[in-house]
Amino acid sequence: MEYTYLGRSGLQVSRLCLGTMTYGAWDMDESSSLSIIDKVLGSGINFIDTADTYGKGTTEEIIGKALHGRRDQFIVATKFKVRTAEGVNGEGASRYRIMRQVEASLKRLNTDYIDLYQIHRPDPYTPLDETLRAMDDLVTQGKVRYIGCSNFEAWRIVESLWVSEKMNLERFVTNQPSYNMFNRYIEQEILPVSERHGLSTLAYSPLDGGWLSGKYRSGQPLPSNSRGERMDTEAPVNRDKLAKVDKLAEIAEAKGITLGQFALAWLLHRPSVIPVIGVRNEQQLHSNLKALDIKLTEEEIRRVEEISPSPYIDFSQDGSFWFDEPRAYRFK
Repeated sequence: MEYTYLGRSGLQVSRLCLGTMTYGAWDMDESSSLSIIDKVLGSGINFIDTADTYGKGTTEEIIGKALHGRRDQFIVATKFKVRTAEGVNGEGASRYRIMRQVEASLKRLNTDYIDLYQIHRPDPYTPLDETLRAMDDLVTQGKVRYIGCSNFEAWRIVESLWVSEKMNLERFVTNQPSYNMFNRYIEQEILPVSERHGLSTLAYSPLDGGWLSGKYRSGQPLPSNSRGERMDTEAPVNRDKLAKVDKLAEIAEAKGITLGQFALAWLLHRPSVIPVIGVRNEQQLHSNLKALDIKLTEEEIRRVEEISPSPYIDFSQDGSFWFDEPRAYRFK
């Protein structure tokens, strides 16, 4: 297993993070969830991401049971903000709600501290300094070790860092956006900001909801018992995606790997990115782990750029701001 530092912190985490949204009341039962989590943790992955809303709280409870007797060996990240209760204060990132939500998560996780506490989405109605002050207090109290954000735009990340510096508060060490070869919007501003200011990017949906797993292919029947079973393959947007999948799969097959492994390796190629993977069985786990050993060539990266180009424009380069000039793309 490879490990990396989490943002600018001295905390080391595995290059793959286990996403847990499918464990619990929303999908997999407790027994099946505990079984696969145990196998994941035994593989060397030491980083687990969840949220207070997943499975209506049952996901955190399952993680608490999975870590019983070995809590200190693993890094647990959870999130707050999304609605979890009825009423006017059933959602949000106010001090009032943060103090209530952290206690509920600690109880469900059966722990006295959370390694990484993240605001799940921006709260446009709560001043950012109120949220950051409350999160800073949790660090001071020892209930939280590090703080992060999720789904934050670039300007919100910069504002948060400014507020933290101005008020001498804990700063975010991570941002968690959706990111994959088909969904590269964060490369325009969010990823450059995160890299410049030392935030790790926890990339959820690294396979774009299954599109980059290879299970959807042109001219082939849709797999049964999948979320895409009723997908309209003739819709223009889906036809375009299927065409791209076929081209990307050619690159992967020429390299002797699966499309899913290729997609994860592409994300891992960027040192600041930590893919948040979903694992339902041992086969998926072993397949995902193999991505850690895959090194991409410059030619392979260039071909991905041709098939699914980045929106990034480097305005520091002469001529890049003229729309009749070729765009200057960058992928480190």
